[in-house]
Amino acid sequence: MLKATHHRDTEAQRDALSELVIGAAIEVHRHLGPGLLESAYEACLCYELEQRQIVFQRQLILPVQYKALTLDASYKIDLLVENRLLIELKSVEKLLPVHEAQLLTYMKLAQVNTGLLMNFNVAVLTHGLKRMKL
Repeated sequence: MLKATHHRDTEAQRDALSELVIGAAIEVHRHLGPGLLESAYEACLCYELEQRQIVFQRQLILPVQYKALTLDASYKIDLLVENRLLIELKSVEKLLPVHEAQLLTYMKLAQVNTGLLMNFNVAVLTHGLKRMKL
């Protein structure tokens, strides 16, 4: 179960963490290129984060809270980096508004203010990145 952690990081600190994670993702994409399953990119990104000594959790269960009810709907966060940056990985033809809505909903449920949507199925990874804030 996810426990929300509130940090009072400055915008620059949050952006610095995002940039470190993006750098790791670019390294993965540079070596693998587009066209693989999301799970392959996730495993390799985790390896890169470990090499950079960046703390993260993988496939974190995200319960849905509705009033006094907690639903275990089997939603999972791909990666939660340093308890303050939520990463949603994709390997799709193109990012759609529903992918952005998914990330924002996960961020809200997890009480995490910053998220990265990463689509690895692009020629240049920076074209498949979207940084979002609550």
